[in-house]
Amino acid sequence: MTSRDGKAFKLWEESLIRPGRNSERWGNRCNYIWHGMLDTASDFPGKLWEHSIYSAEHYYMDGGVKLRRFTWRLDGFVSVNAPWKGGELLTKPLIFDGDKLEINASTAAAGGVRVEVQDEIARRVEWKGDADLGELAGKSVRLRFVLKDADLFSFRFMKSK
Repeated sequence: MTSRDGKAFKLWEESLIRPGRNSERWGNRCNYIWHGMLDTASDFPGKLWEHSIYSAEHYYMDGGVKLRRFTWRLDGFVSVNAPWKGGELLTKPLIFDGDKLEINASTAAAGGVRVEVQDEIARRVEWKGDADLGELAGKSVRLRFVLKDADLFSFRFMKSK
């Protein structure tokens, strides 16, 4: 369940923590969260923070309780998902400020995300090696994301420093 204001909640049909292939996690009362979500430093070089959740599993069976830590990247809970066959997302027209586009996405090794910026007359704008979108700032544009075995969590426009 998620909420931005603590009053209105959305219940997601998909599991946040999936049991996977580990049969010890298929039983009743598995995957209970111990404390809630904590922000923790990442174990990966160059990554600053991530969300951590600690979960109990196998606690009422022989063999004792197991504690497992699950981690999520920041802004990594809800995404637009495309399978291996691919998929597309076309935004509503939007007006942005800035000159750079940054995305928060995750792909399989052979997957990918391509982004197309379409101006208001639907002319395709492509760039290679130059990410400057400054000439389109303040104009109505749409973004077309083409995904293959990928999740797109968020996007934002930024100003160069």
